[in-house]
Amino acid sequence: MHKDNCFYLGKIVKKHSFKGEVVIKLDTDEPELYRNLESVFVDLGDNLVPFFIEKSSLSRGTMLRLKFEGVDSEGDAEAILKTGVYLPLDLLPKLSGDKFYYHEIIGFKIKDSSFGSVGVIKEINDSSSQPLFVVEKDGKEIFIPMIDDFIKKVDRENETIEVVTPEGLIELYL
Repeated sequence: MHKDNCFYLGKIVKKHSFKGEVVIKLDTDEPELYRNLESVFVDLGDNLVPFFIEKSSLSRGTMLRLKFEGVDSEGDAEAILKTGVYLPLDLLPKLSGDKFYYHEIIGFKIKDSSFGSVGVIKEINDSSSQPLFVVEKDGKEIFIPMIDDFIKKVDRENETIEVVTPEGLIELYL
């Protein structure tokens, strides 16, 4: 399985017991959707390796405690600590309306209500406190905050997102 065909579910953040259990911090608003998984892919040395789940339980919101088959000791758990956990894209629940997954809008065009055509979404920068659309226009990058109040419409059919940004925001980058 390649990362291109998967989505990031979370990260193994700690060991839970001397029997090899681990805790995954889920990167989702709906952790209950992932309570009864059969398997996940763990990112080991740039390879996604399937791990089968013996038991799982959800605790403290977005923390998922797992016991993997073949991970039976603290040492086994230590070997997979701090690694990313992935699932195939077809397991993502379908979204509708103005909700979207970051990966699905790459390549969409951005149109601003007053500026007009802004450019094409190159990536999503989610390393800051507020995620940003990174839009490319004529070789320049424009950063637009992904605020619900700014997003007017998501048109999947035409691969366009209509936004309403504060006056002058887009011009700052041009």
